[in-house]
Amino acid sequence: MLPTQVLFLSAVIFVVGTLGVIVRRNAIIMFLCIELQLNAVNMAFVALSRYVGIEGQLFVFFVMTVAAAEAAVGLAIIISIFRHYESVITDDFSFLRW
Repeated sequence: MLPTQVLFLSAVIFVVGTLGVIVRRNAIIMFLCIELQLNAVNMAFVALSRYVGIEGQLFVFFVMTVAAAEAAVGLAIIISIFRHYESVITDDFSFLRW
C-alpha cells in the first residue's frame, strides 16, 4: 500500500474513534474508541517512518507501552465504577466531576 493510502486509512480510523468517544455513553465503548485512536496514530507513525526515519517506530513502541498501562488502569477504574453503580453508562455517575 502507498503511504497516502495508509495515512487515509489511519485518518478514517481516528475519526471513527473520535465519533465513538463523542457519541457513545458506555464507558467500555469509549475506552475502546480511545484505544482505536491510539492505534490509528501508531499506524500513521509507522507509515511515515519510511520517510522520516526510525524515530516513528520507536515512538510507536512508547505509545504501545503507555497504552498498555492505560488499559490496565482504565479497566480497573471501570470495574470500580461498575461495582459502585452497577452500570458503566457515563450519565449515571458523577463522582469523577469537580
